Amino acid sequence: MDSQKFRCKWCLGFPDYIKYHDEEWGKPVWDDQIHFEFLVLESAQAGLSWATILKKREGYRDAFANFDYKQVAEFPEGYVRELLQNPGIIRNELKILAAINNAQRFMEIQEEFGSFSEYIWGFVGGKPIQNQLKEEDPTPATSPESDLLAKDMKKRGFKFLGSTTIYAHMQATGLVNDHLVSCFRYKEVKL
Repeated sequence: MDSQKFRCKWCLGFPDYIKYHDEEWGKPVWDDQIHFEFLVLESAQAGLSWATILKKREGYRDAFANFDYKQVAEFPEGYVRELLQNPGIIRNELKILAAINNAQRFMEIQEEFGSFSEYIWGFVGGKPIQNQLKEEDPTPATSPESDLLAKDMKKRGFKFLGSTTIYAHMQATGLVNDHLVSCFRYKEVKL
């Protein structure tokens, strides 16, 4: 980590945030398993800080079969009870059940569109939206695209994924580039 590089201000002060910012956030993703990982983590975040989720990411990786959506979709009720006792994740039954449900809906989208990636990138015309945020600009929480995507996903039966959560997913997986234009990562992730 280079302390001389200019970064987005949201990531400063917490080493895990800086690492996440420098290596992942905003990098365009076309891999379905990575998309599923972020959907699980972002829905788990609802009402919590991203720092909390990053600290539990490895616990989620272990508990959720390395984010293998095919396995998660088949989690039995008995395993849900085990997960509710697992301190490595957020022990919220509704969020755990949502992850299982969302894995099932995720595979339905794959069946319809060929991949989840094909589906989600369709909402931004197949290429990242390049916002040009300056330091004084507030970071958006939603967009017309996240509103449409969240509405469509909700119609398809997804849970714990509203427009704000979907916008966070779009930022994390590079469907939108919300790095500050002065941030060293802005140009690195720009396609």
